[in-house]
Amino acid sequence: MERKVVVVNAEKIDYDHKMDFSAMGANAEIYADSTPEEMLARAEGAEVLVTKELPVDKDLIRNLPDSVKLICEAGTGYNNIDLDACRERGIMVCNVPSYSSERVAHTVIMMILNLSSSMVRQQRMLFEGNHDNFTKRLMVDHVEVNGKTLGIVGAGHIGKAVIRVAKAMDMKILASSRRKKEDEDGIHYVSLEELLRESDYVSLHYPLTEETRHMIDREKLAMMKPTAFLINTARGALIDEKALIEALQNGVIAGAGLDVQEEEPPREDSPLYTMDNVVLTPHMGWRGLETRQRLIDLTAENIRAYMDGTPKNVIVG
Repeated sequence: MERKVVVVNAEKIDYDHKMDFSAMGANAEIYADSTPEEMLARAEGAEVLVTKELPVDKDLIRNLPDSVKLICEAGTGYNNIDLDACRERGIMVCNVPSYSSERVAHTVIMMILNLSSSMVRQQRMLFEGNHDNFTKRLMVDHVEVNGKTLGIVGAGHIGKAVIRVAKAMDMKILASSRRKKEDEDGIHYVSLEELLRESDYVSLHYPLTEETRHMIDREKLAMMKPTAFLINTARGALIDEKALIEALQNGVIAGAGLDVQEEEPPREDSPLYTMDNVVLTPHMGWRGLETRQRLIDLTAENIRAYMDGTPKNVIVG
């Protein structure tokens, strides 16, 4: 008998209908989206559920049929799944940790380059019919990134991918880690506080946990240089967004690049939409066409490994 696999919210990945799910198997059931009630119904007889950033809380997990043995999060972060409830039910949880490392790293570099040349302000001037940057002199800040210090908060798969490109641009690298690490290949490991004080650009790459929530708060922002930029492509709630907005408005730091926000999407009245010193993007780091297909294919590999009795990328065993 075919072991049932259900993808409960495929449209989160395949919003443009360009993805190929055939790697999941011919009999996999693919649903564009699912309410909690629909998810419970569709899970009947299923051994594997595939989710993408879909809230899976303890009540939902406790009501899943006994047939469910694996929840595969199609992505890196798994803060949307109640892991304790999965442990109670004996449901394995796995993720796909490195499918988007290069693409997210390129998003970080894009933000560094845009912030260093005041690109948001330059484009807004053009949209407003203001050609002063062409007809007078360059009216905006424009600095080199070579020789500047990049602070990487969390030097995992994505952090290391950012470092490789940054080193090619002759940037100096500081890094902080939750575990003590020795310096390596041009990477100098320091405390978070020292990193914030010394870096010209700070890029966040931690997962969201209770310990990392609001790890960048008003106090930490005050440690940064007034000329420094903060970049977040990880999870929005790593930053106290209210404190960040105040810091940006008051010149505590120079600017920010935010591919993730504390509330996604931001509210319509969020100042982040209109700030000249903010590069704001809609959690696009993982959404490259090739990146999303890779995610589907690697998720299918996770499922095959589990079916073969050699599960990988296991978060809860």
